[in-house]
Amino acid sequence: MTVYHNSLDPFYRSPFGSLPVNTQLRLRLAVGNEQLPHHIDLRIWDGAEHRYPMRSLGFMRGQHIYEAVIFTPATPGLVWYRFELFSEDHSCTFYGAPTDGNTCGVGHQGSQDGFQITVYSADFKTPEWMREGVMYQIMPDRFFHGEGTDDLLHAKTGVVIHKDWYEMPRMYIEDNSNSNNTANDFFGGNLEGIRQKLPYLRDLGITVLYLNPIFSARSNHKYDTSDYMQIDPMFGDEEAFRQLCQEALSQGIRIILDGVFSHVGDDSPYFNRSGTHGEKVGAARDPESPYRKWFNFHHWPDDYECWWGFKTLPNVNEMDEDYRRFILNGKDSVIRHWLRAGASGWRLDVADELPMAFLRELRTAARETKEDALVLGEVWEDASRKVAYSEMRSYVIGDTLDSVMNYPLRELLIRFLLGLQGATSVAHSLSCLAQNYPNPFLFSLMNLMGSHDRPRILNVLAGRDGNDMPRIERGALRLTQAERMLGILREHLMLRYIMSVPGIPCIYYADETGLEGAADPYCRRTYPWGKEDLYLIQYYKDMIRMRKENQVLRTGYYTFFAPCEDVLCVTRYNSENQDVFGKAAEPACMLTCINRSSHPIDIFLPAEDLHGATRFVSDSNQSYSLNDGGISFPVPGLMGMTLTAVEFE
Repeated sequence: MTVYHNSLDPFYRSPFGSLPVNTQLRLRLAVGNEQLPHHIDLRIWDGAEHRYPMRSLGFMRGQHIYEAVIFTPATPGLVWYRFELFSEDHSCTFYGAPTDGNTCGVGHQGSQDGFQITVYSADFKTPEWMREGVMYQIMPDRFFHGEGTDDLLHAKTGVVIHKDWYEMPRMYIEDNSNSNNTANDFFGGNLEGIRQKLPYLRDLGITVLYLNPIFSARSNHKYDTSDYMQIDPMFGDEEAFRQLCQEALSQGIRIILDGVFSHVGDDSPYFNRSGTHGEKVGAARDPESPYRKWFNFHHWPDDYECWWGFKTLPNVNEMDEDYRRFILNGKDSVIRHWLRAGASGWRLDVADELPMAFLRELRTAARETKEDALVLGEVWEDASRKVAYSEMRSYVIGDTLDSVMNYPLRELLIRFLLGLQGATSVAHSLSCLAQNYPNPFLFSLMNLMGSHDRPRILNVLAGRDGNDMPRIERGALRLTQAERMLGILREHLMLRYIMSVPGIPCIYYADETGLEGAADPYCRRTYPWGKEDLYLIQYYKDMIRMRKENQVLRTGYYTFFAPCEDVLCVTRYNSENQDVFGKAAEPACMLTCINRSSHPIDIFLPAEDLHGATRFVSDSNQSYSLNDGGISFPVPGLMGMTLTAVEFE
């Protein structure tokens, strides 16, 4: 008996993708006619088991088609389904999700794993400015030192101040006995520097700035918060932050902040491990401290829970009532205070290490304070079914996060461009991710290429990220001219694709300049003002302009596909004069293809995949018309192209 179901095919599952609560869903199964089952049950699991008999529709192309129509539950969450085929002797054949770890696509006979249905809240909405924008990530110390702020360089003692802006960051000094490392060298970048460079960012096409932590902390990266209510003096003060937000917003740029709420710095007044703030301040100095409940001591004061073994980063008990009042619910809580000061949202560090109840309260507090505030999480895997602390967590159903950093897209594109994974597999994985994510979530994804946690994207795509070298040698890593050229060509391809898919493209500061660097701290080098690759910057501008000038690239429907293993494509289109969000839209279809091979490849697309378009023009001004039932066009080697439909039926 042959059985077939494809969750990505609308004939077998309709509507496509994630669904709101109380929505009708049609599921179909095809069975070969050589041996039909006595009956078939659709088995649903949503925390309890439900069974629905499938009715016979009859034969189609030599297969017998069965169907069941159900409604999604009234409560948001994950639903799993499989098919159970029973013979007359009551023996059962299971047909479920693929056995390769995916929860979508063509099923597997004998599999008892379920296909996934994400059911989300009917009122789940995310800020429109996210899906419409282009994001830029900045580490403030490494971007620009603002004029008239030299005094800020002397606001902190016990640190190293680089005299040369273009020097390499110092390699961290590790203290294994203390499970610690230092990151105490500074270059002097600050909030005023960002403000002074707003014209550059606006000219680049940026509409959202994501700032790595700016609150008072000992390190240069600021993920060891000392005081949540104070801007680090080396960066400025609250007035400088308010001025930056106000001036940025006047130029069409919003600012989101990095919130580090799973741990604090050990020298913060909340913990005060070294007595920096006096002997009777902080949980590690005073057993009667009001902060004592924030932390979990195995043996006070020197044995306590800390983040990933770093004694400098004591974990907090996020569900402590006083901590939640301070961070979330108080009238002047951290979340509320900085939104009122001008921030437009929060990116949450290690969001998957925060309790779900904490995230729910955080989102509520943010939206009560600012109606269109963003709550974006750092989650590296499929955020619809992340397993953390042995618990399945779904961040996509409308009660916790608006969206996440799209590391899966980044990793898939890198693997494709480096020849480690074929286009068919990549397109399938992207389709599965899109099926698991509700559109409000999907279209708010932070589609990053580089970040402060990874080697510079140019090094990665050149195949020289330095991870195979001793740490002490990585600072001297330089790409050869040939490696650099190859990396830039691949960066072109990755950028074009990221500008063409749902979500907000995000540029890690100075990636647009061709800056090189191995892993931390070398991926955190200063912006090379005056030494930029101006041709690469212009390419970034061109790609950003392409996205901003074509609404369909921001809110249109999407199809990921692979004409062959070396070419990856995405089609964006409006359907029935509407975009994904139901807004009226003119007929539109755009097609982006990227070719990782060194030779040109001819592509043919049939008419049924063109959404009514009959003629396309490429970004190199070549015209391709419908002929012989489709269009044919060449994609040059190590290049990408985007076709725009200019005529329709």
